[in-house]
Amino acid sequence: MHHHRLEEWQHDHTFGQDQKRSGETRTLIVVGLTLVMMVWEILAGILYGSMALLADGLHMGSHAVALGIAVFAYAYARKNAGNVQFSFGTGKVNALGGFAGAILLAGFALYMVIESIDRFIHPVAISFDGAIIVAVIGLIVNGVSAWILGGEDHGHGHNHGHDAHDHHHGHHDHNRRAAYFHVLADALTSVLAIAALLAGKYAGWNWMDPIMGIVGAVLITRWSWHLLKDTSRVLLDQQRSDLEEDVRHAIENGDARISDLHLWSIGPNIHAAIVSVVSHDPETPGVYKRRIQARCPSLVHVTIETQRCIDAPETDTEVRLAS
Repeated sequence: MHHHRLEEWQHDHTFGQDQKRSGETRTLIVVGLTLVMMVWEILAGILYGSMALLADGLHMGSHAVALGIAVFAYAYARKNAGNVQFSFGTGKVNALGGFAGAILLAGFALYMVIESIDRFIHPVAISFDGAIIVAVIGLIVNGVSAWILGGEDHGHGHNHGHDAHDHHHGHHDHNRRAAYFHVLADALTSVLAIAALLAGKYAGWNWMDPIMGIVGAVLITRWSWHLLKDTSRVLLDQQRSDLEEDVRHAIENGDARISDLHLWSIGPNIHAAIVSVVSHDPETPGVYKRRIQARCPSLVHVTIETQRCIDAPETDTEVRLAS
């Protein structure tokens, strides 16, 4: 009885998920900064009677929790990278973290709308000067956080609003993207809080405060929706049409045809594929695999099934009988 050396054909399913990601340390720093600023803004909001500042602080609090989820997802994905119970590694933990963060973001946007309507009906007296100073410091902290998280993914300077929705980034780390959105949303509510406080102080427009709360909530909901769409696409294994096209080009030349193709994401910018190839004279699966991976480097796990196509002469007779 022959004992084959299976080790030559076996491979692990960590796909680099066990390595510490640049996003993890950065996110941890931002969580610390956010927590400190959150406590300060909430206390100042109560002290100065500013609902805008209190809402901004609570907003930061919700994001501190969301960012905490992101850090946990990084650590969990790394710790379990070699766990065989995860069929394709732990890459999807990042998408799950992003999804949970986006839901928190949507929930807080709803809270902001309710709170803003209440403030509109029952206005509150505000100590403007102190509140404005704290709100400005909050905005500076958001700016520093955005810069820390930005790095190579979002190093587009002033053009963040547009780039955040660009679905053609070379590298999609949903966790870091979620954290980045939280910081952007925080910066936005800080700007709106400052604008509302200045309008209240210099023009007596106290109604600006709740209006800005509603505007902020609408924009945050929009960001949250984009993130939910992107992360749910990964969690539900939706096909990537551009990758599908590349795989077909790599395989279908002349005689060979793909009869069945499954493509899905198993982590940030890493994918898996199951490909059924039909041909009169099929190559070995290894040949097809090398062709696909040469064209699609993000496909780290490829399974090939080959079928030999045999022309059946009786098919003509069956067609005639059927007609």
